[in-house]
Amino acid sequence: MAGYWNSPELTFFSGAHESMGWQAALDRYKKNYQGAGHEMGKLEFANLRIEMLAPESAFVRGEFHLTMSDGKTPHGLFTLIFPKFPDGWKIVHDHSAAE
Repeated sequence: MAGYWNSPELTFFSGAHESMGWQAALDRYKKNYQGAGHEMGKLEFANLRIEMLAPESAFVRGEFHLTMSDGKTPHGLFTLIFPKFPDGWKIVHDHSAAE
């Protein structure tokens, strides 16, 4: 979660659900990937496309691929918005859609 903006204004869209705020995004990750019967898996990215919107703002698109220990391979698409803060580039909006 270090790559995400630690703010109540962070937005995370997944499927038909919206989470607002860094803490809500962290809670969602813990529930979906660290709860009973869940695991993080190995995350990889492909077909990354980075478009600079301004010198200190970028739009990123790509694919994510998870490899789970049981052989399942969830995957999907994502879009991210990254402004540059004094402490570095941070995600302020994440829209991920899994198949």
